[in-house]
Amino acid sequence: MRVIIMPIFPLLLAGLCLSGCNSDSSNTASNSSSSNNSTHTTSPTGQPTNNGATQVFTNGNIYTVNDTKPWAQAVAINNNKIVFVGSNENVQQYIGSTTQVIDLGGKMMMPGFHDVHMHPLESGSDATQFTIPQEASVDTYIALVQEAALQNPTAQWLIGYGHNIGTLLEMSDSPLEVLDDAVPNRPVIIMEQTSHSMWVNSKALELAGLHTQSIDPIGGVIGRDEQMRLDGILYDNAGNQVMELAMRSLSNAQQNDYLGLIEYTMPALNQAGITSISDARTYWQRGHLETWQRVADEDKLTLRVHLGLWAYPQMNDASQISKLKSFYQASPDSLLKVNQVKFYVDGILVNTTAAMHDPYHQNWLDLEGNKGLNYFTQARLEQYIKALEPSGFNFNIHAIGDRGIHEALNAIENASAGKSRHRLTHLEVVDPADYARFNKLGVIADAQVAGDFTDPSHWPENIPLLGAERSQDLVPIKSLVENQATLTLSSDWNVSPFNPFIGISNAISRTPQAITLSQALEAYTLNSAYAMGQEHLVGSIEVGKLADLVVLDRNLFDSTVKEIAETNVVMTLLDGEIVYKR
Repeated sequence: MRVIIMPIFPLLLAGLCLSGCNSDSSNTASNSSSSNNSTHTTSPTGQPTNNGATQVFTNGNIYTVNDTKPWAQAVAINNNKIVFVGSNENVQQYIGSTTQVIDLGGKMMMPGFHDVHMHPLESGSDATQFTIPQEASVDTYIALVQEAALQNPTAQWLIGYGHNIGTLLEMSDSPLEVLDDAVPNRPVIIMEQTSHSMWVNSKALELAGLHTQSIDPIGGVIGRDEQMRLDGILYDNAGNQVMELAMRSLSNAQQNDYLGLIEYTMPALNQAGITSISDARTYWQRGHLETWQRVADEDKLTLRVHLGLWAYPQMNDASQISKLKSFYQASPDSLLKVNQVKFYVDGILVNTTAAMHDPYHQNWLDLEGNKGLNYFTQARLEQYIKALEPSGFNFNIHAIGDRGIHEALNAIENASAGKSRHRLTHLEVVDPADYARFNKLGVIADAQVAGDFTDPSHWPENIPLLGAERSQDLVPIKSLVENQATLTLSSDWNVSPFNPFIGISNAISRTPQAITLSQALEAYTLNSAYAMGQEHLVGSIEVGKLADLVVLDRNLFDSTVKEIAETNVVMTLLDGEIVYKR
């Protein structure tokens, strides 16, 4: 479902020479390293090698994300590897008759960005047939769904996206009756913005086998009114299962997913300077794995991609563990790796399904104890860690509430051998007692701050649900960093925009939970490379690493918070090849 379309950045190549340029050592950027701050390959005798380079970049503000040598003026690449990082003067020895010399003209170069949590197939596909606004009148919703039915006369299911859960809960009419009025004879399912609830009509409920006597599934809730009649809202895994049914009805779903990746998603990500991603919810029962494999087999990947196989809460554990093991692949020669598993331990705050230590102040769903729900309990998660970690899998664990986060950390502490790179993602309400456990257990803290809803100005909106004390310090990235946690920043696209500069800008300005610019850049590059198990290859600009690089239209360290958010990418390289330029 293509919902958030990133704007086409007005990138400029002013001052950037793309071929046949001669470097000018006198044109040295003010923030670059001095001529004696260089790194280069050496021969066994200790003398510099002089085999030349295929590409040389000069006259840049090159931020390496390497603490020992954070800035340089020039970089030399031989095919796909970095062979020199240092000064304009010393890079001259790598320039031969066939070397492409690119004058950066003082522009900033840095490592390519890693987004370790996004949903590229779901967000970039054209499988969704229609979109509705977050808020609208009942008559408007009915008209839009009826129009979608007219526009898709042969579709077995009508699949939409876009509303806000609060809009449905505030309707004077039953949400079920509203959709039944719009389309009574075909199943309709509409995903809510967060993806944690679905709005369905009676036909969809019938095909899914759901009725007044149905029991809530693991990790989900079947919405009901005060008379215990179904109201047309399916929360969390109750909705996921029906969406799975709807998606399987689409004969062209895999083709739409494929075209979305090729025509839209990968070009847009490269344009934003992103060179590595983790697909945080690869629905392997829905054909996602085959779609990614097709793109890789056709040599069309312009990103390093690590897939997070979705762990289905309702599936038999032994059967699912066996299937997941069979999918594992981590060939060093492939840009595509299938080496992560995505688990949910809880839901989200706004639905009161995030797992909390203390009860919510409001009781919407009549959950036992009113403390949220579990997709996977701590004991079940421990079972999967023990079974899958030896195969090489790292876990990407959705954990939003303080109880969910605590239980996920417990599971890792109890079941992990301690050599894996598991991470908890979202981390909205974290018990301060758990801050230090991330570093102690080697668990990566993954957060998203590109969305406006994570800004401290929105924290008071949670007071009716959580109370004033628990509504403070949501997504506490500064507190986690101060407690030595390895922090990664990601987008969760399409919940938030994937533009890393928006995330960076927000990360350094969200007082009192702001971090420094260098910490934010590290979170988007080297730390995220570490989370993907490839920090020895990418994530910083160092000799011997692969040339995944981006050139920016401004120096982030000389820019205001607003200017950082407006930064444009001039060029993106993957493995030394230009995959985007303006």
